[in-house]
Order: sequence, then structure tokens, then C-alpha cells
Amino acid sequence: MAAITNSHGPVPNGVGPESNIDVLIIGAGPAGLEIFDSLGFGDRAWKEANHMIEICMWNPGQDGVIRRSDRIPDTIVGLSRFQQIVLHQGRIEKFFLDNIKKYSKDSIKVERGVLPASLSIDESKLDHEDSYPVTVELQHLSEEESTPKQQMSGSKVADGLFRSTLNYEDDEHELIQHGSRAGQRETVHARYVLGCDGARSWTRGQLGFELQGEATDFIWGVMDIIPITDFPDIRMRCAIHSAEHGSLMVIPREKKLVRLYIQLKEVTPDATGRADRSKITPDLIFSAAKRILQPYKLEYEYCDWWTAYQIGQRVGTDFSSHNRIFLAGDAVHTHSPKAGQGMNVSMQDTFNLGWKIALVLKGIAKPGILSTYASERRQVAQDLIDFDHRFSRLFSGRPAKDVMDAEGVSMEEFKDAFLKGNMFASGLSVEYGASTLVANNASSQSLATGLPVGKRFNSFKVLNQADARPWHFQERLKADGRFRVVLFAGQILEAGQKARVDKFCARLDADDSFLRQLVEGKTPEVPIDSVVEVLTIHSSRRTDIELLRDFPEILHPFDKSTGWDYDKIFVDDESYHEGCGDAYKSYGVDRERGCVVVVRPDQYVAWVGEVDDFDGLQRYFEGCLRLRRESAAPKTG
Repeated sequence: MAAITNSHGPVPNGVGPESNIDVLIIGAGPAGLEIFDSLGFGDRAWKEANHMIEICMWNPGQDGVIRRSDRIPDTIVGLSRFQQIVLHQGRIEKFFLDNIKKYSKDSIKVERGVLPASLSIDESKLDHEDSYPVTVELQHLSEEESTPKQQMSGSKVADGLFRSTLNYEDDEHELIQHGSRAGQRETVHARYVLGCDGARSWTRGQLGFELQGEATDFIWGVMDIIPITDFPDIRMRCAIHSAEHGSLMVIPREKKLVRLYIQLKEVTPDATGRADRSKITPDLIFSAAKRILQPYKLEYEYCDWWTAYQIGQRVGTDFSSHNRIFLAGDAVHTHSPKAGQGMNVSMQDTFNLGWKIALVLKGIAKPGILSTYASERRQVAQDLIDFDHRFSRLFSGRPAKDVMDAEGVSMEEFKDAFLKGNMFASGLSVEYGASTLVANNASSQSLATGLPVGKRFNSFKVLNQADARPWHFQERLKADGRFRVVLFAGQILEAGQKARVDKFCARLDADDSFLRQLVEGKTPEVPIDSVVEVLTIHSSRRTDIELLRDFPEILHPFDKSTGWDYDKIFVDDESYHEGCGDAYKSYGVDRERGCVVVVRPDQYVAWVGEVDDFDGLQRYFEGCLRLRRESAAPKTG
């Protein structure tokens, strides 16, 4: 077990170039489409991916022959404006890289063929916010070192048992540049380090943390092929239980590919509990698939990729160290991949963490918010393991022959787990507990029963007041690092309600409000909504409202170059072509009195209060952000 060492002096000479950076991410890999949409590339994934609409369940009949027993929707109807899609991880990584390049103006790069060699923390610097307490020594590898030899299985197809650290979509210039640095060492001093380096995480090992849990006896193979088959549901997502030969999951992919998850009943763990994966070949995996799928025929001419794994369910003992080094994804939770949670949960880990680190680095948020990463994501990881523990055993188990077969798996129980798992697998069941960022106890939940504090802000259609265009409201919650205050203004034309809204806006526009304090002292070009954006949804008839007459300027700020902002006020009303979204009803908000809701940068509901409770709103932001009084305080370090 590696221990963290203290480093109080300068790094010795002769170890190559040194640099100070804000964040070092070790391991460069990728909630689903709603997160992608908020990041600005959901449409790219939506267009390229295969869309999965239906699940077919196949079970053995009395004669032992598999038959289709159920058809169910792949996504719970009404759960989201999106359905489940499947796309190669490499494409999703490319979308992320393109966005990083675009929005950083090419100042942030992913370096491949680089391994960390050592990690140390200078604990004397931890309390100094502007310091770089984490030192990591990096080793630049040659192309050969970056590409481990593939398994000697006789297969010409790249397998997933060994992975290259090079990305073969990198352009020629980057590959040449990589080759010129081979053999070099480099020292990086970082404010924060993120370990996203997989189940065998080097970062986790350096911190002395462990994964706790168990491995099962279930061994599975995976193949991405273009199948030639008479199986009728090959383009559906399928869960197939055979009578004697194990189980198989069919995941139809893009470009006619199909991913097969295949139980390998003939491969068993050794005395240590581990399976010898070196003996697993594509032929062995495919033979198992053919047996499970009998009496249907299955062949292929093209295999894109394959791998094998032993199901294990483990959670990390710790998710962070000193709120300076953080672990995410497989580095802190491992499980079976069949429910599609590996990449999804990993991306949501870092989606939870990224904006917090960014706001702390910018001096906008208090460093204490970083501790919420571990408290929020640990529970998600544990829930994931609990779900996977039940799901994997039901899927890997032999189907019960009848009600008296106690050793077999009930297919009704499996279906029930599948249906209940849909909500969890979507990521929309996540609920974060009380913290400085989730004000459960200070909220008036009854004012918005459809927006539970700590859960993701659901999406319903509203109309833009200025141009009558319908929008899913979540489309307005872009992942740009800003908080949102959503003012449900209610019946704005009713005199009493108009007075309440006007009073709220007067407080919002005052010099001592959180909104003004967060931008005070910055250049005049910095817009008032650069940290917190205020969006309004009212419930009066759209055609009875005049935007500039009926709403205070703070709700539609004026810019001397571009005029009024017409994209901040919305109405819950009937559209010409798409009906009414019934947003107030769906959000559980009173149409007369409305309420106020705070939404975090990751689209989770943070606080709910009365329109009259501006003090409660102010206290929320004073608790997690640095307002004027704190911003003026001198920094140490």
C-alpha cells in the first residue's frame, strides 16, 4: 500500500520541465442525453446513435426452447424527453474533446501516452487556496510502451483485456509531438487532481485507498459483431435466459453492429476466486452465444471488438483526499456493465465535481462545497452496487423450471427488477442529501411538490413570452457553470401577486443582494447573470401580457449594445402547434402564488421558497458562494 508523502522543499533538479496547473486529470475517458444536451452536443449523439425503444424478454418454455415472453418499453414512458440510445464510447469522448477545444480556445489539451510515476502532497500548503500542494511526476511513453501487446488468442481483432493509452483519432501533429517527448519526465504541481483511471486506479493506490466488495463466480464475454442470424429480435434490446446454457443480452448498436453480452458457464474461477481470462477467446465466447440462442442460427463475418470480465461489485473506501485529490468512475465503483451504468455513472460523477472545482478556482464558491462530492456520489455508488448485485444474479441465474424450483430464478422477479431498474438506470432517481448546496431543511417543499429538493430538475414545455416559441424548460438550463433562480411568478396580472413579484425584484436588484454582490467590482462588461441567471415562468395568458410593461427590468436585463433580453421570461400556456406543457401542474406549483426555486449548475434542485422569502434565498447563496464581503477579504498563500 502506497502512502502519501509530505514534500516541503523544491522538486530536485534533473527531472525535466515543471509547471503549475489548476487541475490534473489522470485518465481521460467520458447522465445521459440530458447532460449531453446541456453541454451542447446532445444532438450529435442523438443523430449518430442507435435508438432503443423496446426490450424483448426471451425465456425457455416447458419444452426448454427459448421463446419471446414479454415486450416492454426500453425507457419508462414520460420519464424524459429523450429515450435510450447506444453509441461507441470513442465517439462520445470525441464530442467531449471537441467541446474542450472549442470552449478553451485550444488552451486545454489531453496528453496521451503519459503515465504518472509518483504523487505527493505538501500538507503545509493545503489551507492556502492559491497554492499547488499536489505534485505528480509524469513519464512520457513511446508508442510501443503506450500500446500493450494483445492477448495471444489467435484473434486479429483488438480485445478489451489490454488498452492503448493512445487515441487513434488523434491528428498526425499530436502523434508526432508525442513521439518527440518519449522518455521524458515532467513534474506537475496542481491545485487539484482527479483520478479517473479505472478499476485498477494508480491514483487510488497512491492514496492508499481500496475498493471493498466481492467478486462473483459469474464470467461473461462481450462481442461487437455484425450478426448474420434468423433470430427475429436482433435489432431489439433483448434479455435472453436459456434453460441450460446461460444468459445473453442483445444491445443493437449503430452501423448494424450488435453487442452481445454472453454468460460463459464453462469458465469458472480458480481457487483464488479469479478467472484466468487469458484462456478466453472470441471462438469460446461465440460458441457460448450460439448455444444460448438455439434453435436460432447465429454467424458473423465481422467482429469489431471483444473482451471478457468477471462480475464484481465494489465501492471505494474513500472518494477524496484533503478535498484536493478526487476519484471518479471505476476508480471508486465497479460492477457489471450490462445495465449501461459504467460510463453513465462515471460521467455523472465528474459532472457533479467539475463545476464545483471550477467555481472554487474562480473564487466564486467556498472551498467547503468540495466535500459534497464524496457525500453525494458515495450514496449513488452504493445504490448502484445494491442494484447491480440483485440484477446480475437474476440475469446470470438459471431460470426456475416451476414454482417448486427453489434454486432457479423466477422470470417474473427478473422482469420486476428490470422494470424497477429502469428508473435507477436512467439516473433520474438520484437524490442528494442535505448540505450547503442542498437546502432540504430550509426549503418549503410543499410549494413545488414536483421538484423535490436534491433531485434533478424535470423538464416540461413552456413558451417564450416574447415570441411564443415552445421550449422544454431544461433546454434553458445549459451546463455553463451558472446557478439558476427560477421565479414561478404565478398570476402576474393579479394585483396582489404583482406586488409580491415587484417586491421580490426590488430586493433582487438591490446593492446588497447576492445577484449584485457576485458581480460587483468586476468590469462593466460582465453581465449581471454571469454567476446566477434568473428565469421566470408565469401562469397568466400569454396574449394578455406585455413583457416590458408587466415585468421589472431585472427579469429581462438591458444591454446598451443588444437591448432587452427576451430569452428569460416564459409562460405556462397553450402553444399553437404543440399543446400545453402544464408546467405548473407538473411541477406541483400553485398557479396563483407561484414560488422560487434554486437550481444548481448540474440541474439539481437546491432550494424552494415563497416569493416573499427573499431572505431565505439570500441565505442559501451566502452559505455556498463568496459574496462581496468575503470576496474582499485577502487570500492567503
